Amino acid sequence: MKILLTGGGSGGHFYPLIAVAEELNRITHEEKLVTPELFFMSDAPYDQKALFDNDIVFKKVPAGKLRRYVSIQNFFDIFKTIWGTIHAFFTVFAIYPDVIFSKGGYGSFPATLAARILRIPLIIHESDSVPGRANAWAGKFATRIAVSFSNAVQYFPLKKTAWTGNPVRNEVKTLLREGVHQLLHFDAKVPTLLVLGGSQGAQLLNNTLLDVLNELVREFQVIHQTGPNNFKEVSNVSSVALQDNQFKNRYRPFSYLDTETLKMAAGAADIILSRAGAGAISEIAIWGKPSIIVPITDSNGDHQRKNAIEYEKSGACVVIEEGNLKPHILFADLKRLIEDKSLLQKMSAGAQQFAKPDAAEKVARGIIAIALKHEN
Repeated sequence: MKILLTGGGSGGHFYPLIAVAEELNRITHEEKLVTPELFFMSDAPYDQKALFDNDIVFKKVPAGKLRRYVSIQNFFDIFKTIWGTIHAFFTVFAIYPDVIFSKGGYGSFPATLAARILRIPLIIHESDSVPGRANAWAGKFATRIAVSFSNAVQYFPLKKTAWTGNPVRNEVKTLLREGVHQLLHFDAKVPTLLVLGGSQGAQLLNNTLLDVLNELVREFQVIHQTGPNNFKEVSNVSSVALQDNQFKNRYRPFSYLDTETLKMAAGAADIILSRAGAGAISEIAIWGKPSIIVPITDSNGDHQRKNAIEYEKSGACVVIEEGNLKPHILFADLKRLIEDKSLLQKMSAGAQQFAKPDAAEKVARGIIAIALKHEN
């Protein structure tokens, strides 16, 4: 059984593939099926350790990115895409997988085009409320389609589309709660805010937080994922801003939260401030944490705002549009939420109701069913 995984451009495309790979390996082992040969095709491995840990062979193919803004790179990337497509065709032909599973993103285009030419069954998964270009195109000929948000079903053929939720890695699902406050040198009696801007951080969230940091640490302990590129600047500004504040030790910036640190930070958090990426929302929902969600205004197809609105309907979060994200508004909303224990409980329940922790298993079983059928 050969299964080719593809997708690329961000962790939001990559890590759901890993979650599905975990389930493919688990299910085939537990049910004594043929051990799958797993391959990942994209322009970069993204996380080599995750590939190695799940016995996934990386196949590199060039992939050009179509930017929504004017850039000379768009011209050069046309040729990169053409070469990547030719390369992908011969690589996919050499592997000849029983099924290809795509998470979309520009890195998936060469493999999905090869699937169409070679008539290999294709399953796609769309994380967002509005499909990206690659998935919108692939959905026209995909064998099966899975989506994270119910309102994304409308963009695909209804008969072959299922609302599964977004696959989340097993290691991220269970939070670390015991001894977390001691490790972070935090007081368990003081509310804790976790700020997540995505793997690259979020400049607007960073700046807004810094503007209200002096007031914030008087009420909250703050774990702040700044993004690697922003860490030095945020650390310097926060150090100056808090130098005379008696609660300055309540603020802990991190450039990036690895899996274990993320599980500790989320375990300690009473409330989370985050962007509206599908991956972030899926994890926050599984954790059952109340949240304030700030969608990116100019995301492709306005998908972040639509993700946030769909999640808000569950009662799990408060949405603040970028144009309304002012320091005093953020601080007021945080205080209002943390002082209303009943509301926090309702938000937590809404998050858990929205969560679909079995999404990866559902997708994996669909892949296995088609792969076994194709083998025969």
